[in-house]
Amino acid sequence: MALGHACVDVYQGSVAALVPYFVAERAYSYAAASGIVLAASLLSSVVQPLFGALTDKWAMPWLLPVSTLVGGAGVALSGVGGSYALTLAVVAVSGIGVAAYHPEAARVARLASRGSHTAMGWFSLGGNIGFATAPLLVAAVVATGGLGASPLLVVPAVAGAALCVAALRALRAPGTATASARGGHADGSDDWPSFLRLSGAVVCRSIVFVGLSAFIALYVRERAFGGEFAGTAALFVLYVGGAVGTVAGGRLATRYSRVPVVRWSYALSVLAVAGVVLVPGPALYLFVALTSACLYVPFSLHITLGQDYLPRHMGTASGVTLGLTVSVGGLASPLVGALADATSLQVALAPLIALPAVGWLLLRPLREPSMPEAAAAAAEGAPAGDEATSAEGEATPGDETTSADAEAAPGQRKEADTPAIELPCYDPATRAPSARANDCRSDEGG
Repeated sequence: MALGHACVDVYQGSVAALVPYFVAERAYSYAAASGIVLAASLLSSVVQPLFGALTDKWAMPWLLPVSTLVGGAGVALSGVGGSYALTLAVVAVSGIGVAAYHPEAARVARLASRGSHTAMGWFSLGGNIGFATAPLLVAAVVATGGLGASPLLVVPAVAGAALCVAALRALRAPGTATASARGGHADGSDDWPSFLRLSGAVVCRSIVFVGLSAFIALYVRERAFGGEFAGTAALFVLYVGGAVGTVAGGRLATRYSRVPVVRWSYALSVLAVAGVVLVPGPALYLFVALTSACLYVPFSLHITLGQDYLPRHMGTASGVTLGLTVSVGGLASPLVGALADATSLQVALAPLIALPAVGWLLLRPLREPSMPEAAAAAAEGAPAGDEATSAEGEATPGDETTSADAEAAPGQRKEADTPAIELPCYDPATRAPSARANDCRSDEGG
């Protein structure tokens, strides 16, 4: 699943990586170039929650390979012909493919990970790797063959579709619960106010990241006085720093819980983005890496938090946190581009410094939600992902044993789903029943 995610997110990263080549080869203005980023995001923003709502009702695993191919085909055709309208259209189709992929992929990944923060971090890392390799892939293809060579960019989509099919076959198992197959949980209640606050914070993060993705290559050329390679290197650092942040986020959440980690990452992002905008020269690369890591530490945590705030609508939650709010950043890019045309790129990027602070304010009232996997594991007496810390053989929540169980022969332990009954207390010497279990008052009872 992680490798398939990488192949899909190559096409999210490719759109921004193609912007400098559209500017150089087709003489697009900043506003026109950012319009291409908007085209990749607009339809994706509209349809992503719809796909999420569909996955709340039905499992649609066939979407994974199909959407991967659609996303790749759109970007592959973006360099064919010189028509701006055609370029916008095919990039928008690619955005729809990416939108269709993510809600279903998040559902399947959550099912496979059994709620593990670390495993979901690896799934998100796949997307970061796709982002990180996108500028290198685009440079290898377009810098050598021009925009006319863009059809070669379809190769990751073909590989990704094959990986999705292989992953789905591996995950297919008889006896899967209906609620798990749909990705929703009948028990639990939806906390919409918390979910909306989380979504608002993710929107702020999205605008910052997409804005930097669209213009960091051009900005570094101005501030670090480098050529095309300097810009491509900065975009690569922005994406690969996200890979480090994603893995760190999963591990930190396992130790400190998700909400505090997310809050701190937003707070540190303010300083990191300020460094990108204000610090000139080679040191700019350090702040690009720090910004990327801070923005991506909460990335996989957004997904699981959203799913746990809306346990009855996990597909919708995934479509919003992983898709809609991420795509919304593309809607703001034309405003950044228009401001850059009117003033300068530095002035246009300066408002991005404040947005992580707004996200931090939205996150302050949030509390850690319960995880359905942990509750299910407690009921079964088994560990669930990162949430289980008990050693083997120790009692875990939902794994209560009595002295009668301890005396039982190996392999005859009570089944987890056996209805609980009140056992009597026993006198340790005679093993004679003395009282009901809930009536015991001394240490003499069993």
